[in-house]
This record gives sequence, C-alpha cells and structure tokens, in this order.
Amino acid sequence: MSNREKVIALLENIPEYKIGYVLAYIQGLTADEDADDAFCQQLYERYRNDPEKDEAFTLEDCKREWGLA
Repeated sequence: MSNREKVIALLENIPEYKIGYVLAYIQGLTADEDADDAFCQQLYERYRNDPEKDEAFTLEDCKREWGLA
C-alpha cells in the first residue's frame, strides 16, 4: 500500500469536525511548494545576472577584509 493510499484510508476514520484541519494542513503543504519554487527561481535568476559572481579573491585578500590578517 502506498503512502497516498494509507492517507486516504486514514481519512475514513477522521471525524467530520476534524476534516477542516486536515484540509488546511494539506493546502499549506501544496501552497508552500509553489512559493518555495518561485523563491528559489528568483534567487537563481538574481545569481545568474550578478556581474560580480565570477570575481575571484585570494585567501589573503579575504583575511585582510575580515580583519584576520
């Protein structure tokens, strides 16, 4: 039995007054997935368009900038 089938079978035993909680939880899971995908895509596009992304720094330069040299 798949996880999806188990969830569907368990729904038969949930009282009607609790179904609203289950529905809200499932809607939250699916809504967050879309929002996460959009956020990650935005971060990726911002990175791709960053002109400084290919700029290299030596370890010594970083240490000086961070006050560690």
